[in-house]
Amino acid sequence: MAEVLVLVDHVDGTVRKTTSELLTIARRLGEPSAVFVGAGFEAAKETLAKFGAAKVYRVESDDVTSHLVVPQAELLAQLVGSTSPAAVLVPASTEGKEIAARVAIKTESGLVTDAVDVQAADGGVATTQSVFAGSYTVQAKVTKGTPIIAVKPNSATPEEAPAAAADEVVDFTPSEAAKGARITESKPKQATGRPELTEAAIVVSGGRGTGGDFSKVEDFADSLGAAVGASRAAVDAGWYPHTSQVGQTGKQVSPQLYVACGISGAIQHRAGMQTSKTIVAVNKDNEAPIFELVDFGVVGDLFAVLPQATDAIKTAKG
Repeated sequence: MAEVLVLVDHVDGTVRKTTSELLTIARRLGEPSAVFVGAGFEAAKETLAKFGAAKVYRVESDDVTSHLVVPQAELLAQLVGSTSPAAVLVPASTEGKEIAARVAIKTESGLVTDAVDVQAADGGVATTQSVFAGSYTVQAKVTKGTPIIAVKPNSATPEEAPAAAADEVVDFTPSEAAKGARITESKPKQATGRPELTEAAIVVSGGRGTGGDFSKVEDFADSLGAAVGASRAAVDAGWYPHTSQVGQTGKQVSPQLYVACGISGAIQHRAGMQTSKTIVAVNKDNEAPIFELVDFGVVGDLFAVLPQATDAIKTAKG
């Protein structure tokens, strides 16, 4: 059975949910082998083993971790050459997509980004993508080299399948060209107590209709255990941090439930959330474009609707 390389998304050994999703997908294609870069392997090993990593290739070299994405791309390209995997799976984050693109070039392979489904197919790997701001669903298949696939979060439900996670230290030295940009400082993101926006199963977003007051949006999100997002209009107005922007120029999310509050539904915003499984909108304007997209719509003032919804959820929880 051919290996499937999975780039581990982690913070000092704390493995993100995206990795357990990728390992679950990898088992459809072959035998999952994780690629772990940086410190904290011992902390991560239990999670990697739980979700089916038969093997873990790891590199802790400062030459890799203290630079930007190029050393990681070179590492993956080296592993593609030595293992001839059935596919390489990476998370479709900003960093992950750049790594994937560089690996595809280095290995002269086909690249698929923002896949929302990956399945084994006769003679290769079949992917599904949502493209052109979610207007079309496309099935694609890599026809050259090793399929390099960047997969969107929440594209699979993590399923446990205990494996050995036998680790192998990789002899790897990045090229001098790969070390052209060094990370001089990094700071952890300030904790909010809410899930990461791109990984959350539920996202509640606010837009121009909030008038800059996100308190009701945040209260509703907290009652659901949801992440909080914002439209570009809200971010540009300085009402919410840029890191929370959902849209074509912000973050792309694909949660089980997306609730748009006071968001008109411009194409730029729709491009970032249209692959959500269930979409609900709250808006005073019954002709807002967002209502063309939603599964459920509420025509009303979010400042009246959201507190009622929040109270109902809290009551239901007891």
